[in-house]
Amino acid sequence: MSAHLPILQILIPLMAAPFCVVLRHRDIAWFISLVVSLLCFAVSIMLLDRVLVEGVISYYMGDWPAPWGIEFRIDVVNAYILLIVSAIGAIVSLYGRHSVNKEIPKGQVYLFYTAFLLCLTGLLGMAATGDAFNLFVFLEISSLSTYAMISLGKDRRALTAAYQYLIMGTLGATFYVIGLGLLYMMTGTLNIVDLHDKLVQLDDSIRTLKAALAFLTVGLSLKLALFPLHLWLPNAYTYAPSTVTAFLAATATKVAVYVMLRVFFSIFGIDMFEEIGLGDVIMVLAIVGMFTASTVAIFQNNLKRMLAYSSVAQIGYIMLGVSFLNATGLSAGLVHLLNHAIMKSTCFLALGCVMYRMGTVRLSELGGVGKTMPWTMGAFVIGGLSLIGVPLTVGFISKWQLISAAFQADLMPVAFLILLSSLLAVVYIWRVVEVAYFRTPTHHAGFKEAPLSMLIPLWIMAGASIYFGIDTDMSLGVAQIAADMLIGGTP
Repeated sequence: MSAHLPILQILIPLMAAPFCVVLRHRDIAWFISLVVSLLCFAVSIMLLDRVLVEGVISYYMGDWPAPWGIEFRIDVVNAYILLIVSAIGAIVSLYGRHSVNKEIPKGQVYLFYTAFLLCLTGLLGMAATGDAFNLFVFLEISSLSTYAMISLGKDRRALTAAYQYLIMGTLGATFYVIGLGLLYMMTGTLNIVDLHDKLVQLDDSIRTLKAALAFLTVGLSLKLALFPLHLWLPNAYTYAPSTVTAFLAATATKVAVYVMLRVFFSIFGIDMFEEIGLGDVIMVLAIVGMFTASTVAIFQNNLKRMLAYSSVAQIGYIMLGVSFLNATGLSAGLVHLLNHAIMKSTCFLALGCVMYRMGTVRLSELGGVGKTMPWTMGAFVIGGLSLIGVPLTVGFISKWQLISAAFQADLMPVAFLILLSSLLAVVYIWRVVEVAYFRTPTHHAGFKEAPLSMLIPLWIMAGASIYFGIDTDMSLGVAQIAADMLIGGTP
């Protein structure tokens, strides 16, 4: 059985999804989702352990060896991503029962869990596959199911948000396929390792090669919401059901970042980036995004929209680390994939609890909510401190690594900008703290905490924000191994 773990990671959620449709019962569908997500989490742990001990795992579909057949290739980089996605999926499944039942019409709940399992399939498949076109197939599976989940939001604007995301996502996928087509035209292969080997033999000055890189970069930048290609994200996060927002904020953009790293380092290699100066372009966009999105977040009244713009800024931090083109910067970006998933899911899960009890997440209507829901808002504050980068939280680890990478690259002004942008996070997090704790409770004084089944997953993530800010052996240790592998050009 252990030999088939790479494909089981994909098959388990894919085969479970139809059962939710056939049974059409919301509680049974939730239970299937919970069991499947926990199984995927267990498989991802076993895969990461095997990779760290044994090295790269190659799984050939139908026993057809690569590049003739489809290969699932697991190394430290994607095993790390699989762990993040499956862990968040398990937490969200455990959390989501009451929240989903409250925010989604009863007759559509089973459809939500079907879409959730398909989205999980797509995200895990994108991380596990070693075939560039197969990656596109999983990308579309995750995207189509995401559009459906967003559209299930109570607010009618959820439909508009889903449609906007569909248009932008389709454009991104189209750019990706065009770039991939150009690569196939030059190499005659779609296997990632084989692509790397054949591109090494080509002249880097070939315009078709540069055009392919440009198409792939733009397409994936749309998917990961790199500024200024982030316009789909604020509405999608704001109007989607709370459980959907927490899941997508912690996983979807992170997997898109992983795919971009695969394209940049495992297919093209670092030399190409240094030659055409793409790192400098990404650095500028990342820094502008960090400041612009954080500034816009300060003025938001809807807390989900505030955190959505915060996510755009945090994606800027991740891509800033990548743009340094050194092992320290790349490890900072990779560890922030995990750290941001933890801190942002903490904040969005807390807002889901508030929405469950209050029916709103508008800041102007939440005066004194910290006194009414102390456990919920306590977890939110921990997530907020992580976003700021306070010591003993995961956010501090990420920013410390980024600043170290900036010094290593002799970019002291960039290190200063990282510190300055963190002050903007202080402003928008403090706005929430001030309203929640320093204003008198009004019409919602009789409300109480969210159910324990929502608080336990919330505090697991809040605890992780502290734990991984103190013990970095797993998070930063694995990220450094992955970064060395990517910088070294290992496919």
